Amino acid sequence: MYKYLFCCTALLAATTVAKSQSEFGDMANLFTTPEHYIITHTNHAPVIDGDVNDKTWQQAKWTTSFVDIEGDAKPKPQYNTRLKMLWDDTNLYIAVKMDEPHLWAYLTHHDDIIFQDNDFELFVDPDNDGRNYFEVEVNQLNKIFDLFLPKAYRHAGDALISWDTPGMRSAVKLQGTLNNPKDTDKGWTVEFAIPFKAIMFGFNTGKPDDGSLWRINFSRVEWDTKVVNGKYVKLKDANGKNLPERNWVWSAPGLISMHYPERWGYLQFTGKTTSEGIKFNIPYTDMQKRYLWLVYYKQQDYFKQHKYYSTSLKDLGIAKDEYNVYGKNNELTLYGTKLQYTATVTDGSGATTSINEDGLFKQAKK
Repeated sequence: MYKYLFCCTALLAATTVAKSQSEFGDMANLFTTPEHYIITHTNHAPVIDGDVNDKTWQQAKWTTSFVDIEGDAKPKPQYNTRLKMLWDDTNLYIAVKMDEPHLWAYLTHHDDIIFQDNDFELFVDPDNDGRNYFEVEVNQLNKIFDLFLPKAYRHAGDALISWDTPGMRSAVKLQGTLNNPKDTDKGWTVEFAIPFKAIMFGFNTGKPDDGSLWRINFSRVEWDTKVVNGKYVKLKDANGKNLPERNWVWSAPGLISMHYPERWGYLQFTGKTTSEGIKFNIPYTDMQKRYLWLVYYKQQDYFKQHKYYSTSLKDLGIAKDEYNVYGKNNELTLYGTKLQYTATVTDGSGATTSINEDGLFKQAKK
């Protein structure tokens, strides 16, 4: 009986996700289903030496291979990237494997703008509020660029680059030779140990609870190069500017920006050492928020065109104001002026979730 009920629930969730994606029209690329990863607990911390093949890592599963940051709109990456994650009572552990035939890196200082080299990047928002999140970048020399963002750049946020990840350990291992264009390399691997207390706020600096759900994403920057005088040099356009980098990611945002935390993947913690039998569903409130994000994205476009916000869902091209979320009817409402607005969604239960022009969410109960 319980198995039957679970199957029905899972089918309803999948049907709801698929149906809702079709409701977003020309913005469907921003509403694809994020990836998820169930991270298991380990009683034996991995040695952080860049070797992702040691015994501890055999417990964890590989993620899906990375895709282009724009998702299905672009071809699949030419080089494979995957990672694994584990946790214990102190740290989040990450192991990354990247295929790469040409290993090179020239930035040698902490907090250099590391993505100017080929790099690996991680982004984490422990409380899933789209604000107060962390970014860490590493190149093949194991040089780190880490920063804290109180809110995304599109909300007039700015990065605190002076923030360093206290207690973090990282290691890089090369499967080849660095800065040697004469040979063909195999790739590089990276390991991180990130203390929970370094990326959690206030007094909540202990380990996550069993079942905790974080938002997380990963990116790999890859530059097109040629060899000039024995050195890797980025390809340039007709005006002498570097050609745009390639951005390969775990969970595709659907546009060329990693700073859309609402589009990151889900990280679900379990206290078990195996993920077998543990299921994942996108939280109900996050499914509600998709319709608020639709208003927000539409308002952004509307403001760019008109220099003021719309006060009408219809003017934004949103024809419906009622949506089905996991079997519950939800009403979408827009209030505001030309300079500010609030969009709300409620299912009639007395709880209302809202978003404003700064992308700030609030939840209220009667």
